[in-house]
Order: sequence, then structure tokens, then C-alpha cells
Amino acid sequence: MKGNRGIKRIVLAAGYSCKGLRQAFRHEAAFRQELLLVAVLLPLAVLLDVEPVSRVLMISTLALILIVELLNSAVEAVVDRIGTEHHELSGRAKDMGSAAVLITLLLTAYVWLAALWPLLP
Repeated sequence: MKGNRGIKRIVLAAGYSCKGLRQAFRHEAAFRQELLLVAVLLPLAVLLDVEPVSRVLMISTLALILIVELLNSAVEAVVDRIGTEHHELSGRAKDMGSAAVLITLLLTAYVWLAALWPLLP
């Protein structure tokens, strides 16, 4: 993409992004599961009677789950590309990516609980 500028660069970048989303959907079970979670919770975030700031946070954390999972999957793909033999640094990279996803899921649960707390009886 070095020689591409302006609209052509934007169009190419969007195409690469769409390709990345398709690859994640096709090859990553965790991404599909989290996408299903987002598909269920996103309409709830829109429909529930919560403060606007809470709604933004609820939706933002759902997007963050997908973002972090995509980055985790990218790290795993690069590590797997380098080699299949066990290496401490490879394991560490994969474990840290997984931890990032876990922290994002916990953050999402916290935000949703805090946003929904006033609605509970």
C-alpha cells in the first residue's frame, strides 16, 4: 500500500479489514462465540432504559471484546507461523493475549452489572 494515497488507500485498507473479519469468523471459534454474545447483548444495550453514558459504556465494552479477540488471534497466528515447537516466549505471548481477552470480558461484566444495578428490584 506504499504507493497508494487518498481514497484508493482508504478503500484498500477497508478491504483488508473486511478480509481480516472474515478470516477471524472462519478460523476462530472464540471470535464466533464472542460475536454471538455481542449479537445478543447489543440489542439489549439499545433497548434497556439506562443512562446514555451507561449505554455508551455497555456498547463500547462489547466492541472492545471483539477488538481484543482480533488482536489475540493475530498474536496467535504470528506465533504459530514462526513454529509449532514449544517455546517459552511463544507460550507467554499466547497466554498474555488470552489474559487480555479475559480482562476485557471481566470489564464488560462489571460495566453491564454497574449499568443494570439501578434496574434490579
